[in-house]
Amino acid sequence: MKSFRFLVAALAVLLGTAIAKSQTSSDTPPPPPMHGHEFGMGPGPMGFFAKQLNLTDEQKTQMKAVMQKEHPAMKPLMEQQHQIDLQLRQYVEGTFNAEKVQALAAQKAQIQTQLTVAETRVHNELYQLLTSDQQAQVKQLEANHAARMQQHMNQAPPCGTVN
Repeated sequence: MKSFRFLVAALAVLLGTAIAKSQTSSDTPPPPPMHGHEFGMGPGPMGFFAKQLNLTDEQKTQMKAVMQKEHPAMKPLMEQQHQIDLQLRQYVEGTFNAEKVQALAAQKAQIQTQLTVAETRVHNELYQLLTSDQQAQVKQLEANHAARMQQHMNQAPPCGTVN
């Protein structure tokens, strides 16, 4: 399950990058990268996976087709989430209103649920395009990532500590 979460996170970044690149300058600005993770995205839409998993040209083409097929469903949800984030910002910078923040948070939760379902569907489609060796590599990459995160968490100062 953890390897699937790593794949989901990495593919979400990949999908988000593809969607962001497809927007024109007249579109709403794309939301910031998910959790700030770039996963070493290099040139081209397949960056990380193309290098780490040694994807074939056929796999890259198939993955790109999946992302293009899903783009129309994902883009409006990402834009709605971005708009809610912009609305929430006014309660950070201005007067806080718990009721309005609660209402926006509820809207955002509904959108995040829809995005999670859509992203999981896409990631499943992409995962199925991998060979069993590549799937094993994804599991190993996730295990390495989990170990690094655990090490980082063990080294982090206790919550609430200000330096």
